[in-house]
Amino acid sequence: MRKGVATVAQLSGFDEIIDARSPAEFAEDRIPGAVNLPVLDDEQRIVVGTLYKQSAFEARRLGGALVAENIARHLQGHLKDKPKKWRPLVYCWRGGQRSGSFTTWLRMVGWDAHQLEGGYKAFRHHVISEIGHYASALRWRVVCGPTGSAKTRVLEALAHAGAQTLDLEDLAAHKGSVLGALPGRPQPAQKHFETLLWARMAALDPARPVHVEAESRRIGALFVPEPLILAMRRAPCIAIEASREARLEFLVHDYAYLGDDIARLRANIDRLAQLQSRKTIEHWHALAEARALPELFGEFIDLHYDPLYHRSQHGNYAGFGDAPQLETDDLSPAGIDALAQRILALDPARGGTGDPGVA
Repeated sequence: MRKGVATVAQLSGFDEIIDARSPAEFAEDRIPGAVNLPVLDDEQRIVVGTLYKQSAFEARRLGGALVAENIARHLQGHLKDKPKKWRPLVYCWRGGQRSGSFTTWLRMVGWDAHQLEGGYKAFRHHVISEIGHYASALRWRVVCGPTGSAKTRVLEALAHAGAQTLDLEDLAAHKGSVLGALPGRPQPAQKHFETLLWARMAALDPARPVHVEAESRRIGALFVPEPLILAMRRAPCIAIEASREARLEFLVHDYAYLGDDIARLRANIDRLAQLQSRKTIEHWHALAEARALPELFGEFIDLHYDPLYHRSQHGNYAGFGDAPQLETDDLSPAGIDALAQRILALDPARGGTGDPGVA
């Protein structure tokens, strides 16, 4: 390995990770914990790139001046109080001139700065490869149940009880259903979703089961990586069989914020236009305008969610037919905690009886 160069496997050995790419590149995805100190901002990168097509020399001359100016600003700003023994790692898109120039300047100052070999591109390959590895190495337990069964809340209760969980909907910032967009929390870019997923999977213990909610390939605008969705679909399942009344009550409470955002609710209804008749869509719009959430969500359950669930779970999850059935008519916080305990009782490694009826 060349002096001043590090690999993805050495990420944890540095005091700080510096992303020298533009703010737009950083926003799309970055190494967890990295700080963005761009050597070219978004506009400057476009200008230099355009000029490069006309004259490589002129582009380098302009780029060099801009890079020097930006590095100087970082030295007088974010880096001004770093101690002599501070040891940073710098990366750009593929370990080229942007991170190379920044690393050179930092080493000239006297810090033991290193450049990431292969840059973000190498990190990205690592993330994809490791997701595939963890997908096959971890012991998945898939929590199934129709929409409104409080599966995400059950995962939270399982985690609170000490079980291992992977909350894909939290990482994706989306509840998964047609109503699932979260207010004030946009979904991450696909690449960043996968980075968040990799970081979470890396922290899991392969010797213990990992509880995950049954998902389709798509969560909002994002896609679950193929190795993970395939591993989930082969894994043992646990089915929550909550009563319609309990599910409806839970949905009305969990999506109460939609009563204050009728425009969002109407837009979600419109997304079902190809699956329902025009008359049904118009009727649902009227219920939305009247803020009649119990009636509207009840029809969602009967006409959309449940038919979709019965088609998808049996066809997609191999273990669904043999899944223990956990019946309940209580999806209050106490009822959700009780469901979590019943799920834990199915794991012999935790001293469970294997009986889904044990609370």
